[in-house]
Amino acid sequence: MSLVEKCAGAGLRFFEVAAREHVRYDQVEVGPGAIFCSHTTVTSNVSIGSHFHCNIYSYVEHDCVIGDFVTFAPRVSCNGNVVIGDGAYIGTGAVIKQGTPDRPLRIGEGAVVGMGAVVTRDVAPGATVVGNPARPLEKRAGG
Repeated sequence: MSLVEKCAGAGLRFFEVAAREHVRYDQVEVGPGAIFCSHTTVTSNVSIGSHFHCNIYSYVEHDCVIGDFVTFAPRVSCNGNVVIGDGAYIGTGAVIKQGTPDRPLRIGEGAVVGMGAVVTRDVAPGATVVGNPARPLEKRAGG
């Protein structure tokens, strides 16, 4: 049983925490347990799931959908029309290219985007991508 399930079973409720310097525009939905650190921004028409962590100097642009238990390390740039699946981790300084209304850029459930990666195309669920442009991390034999 997860910690969230244990807390909910004990009758505890989750709430959102946002730093004074957090900026949020209109039409933003946020699930319980979200944390918005200093100097973070969420613009218009954004849906964010529960237990999202938006670390210092990160932003979420227009028309994005962020799943549950997603973490943004510091300085993540999530541009418009992006969909991020549950449990994804986006590393420090990563840049996620803007999608389009008819074809949002997608980062799959449980995916990891490495520090400084520039995501220009969809990331498969569970994949780890690194580099510029971001490509799947390949494991080397014997290491």
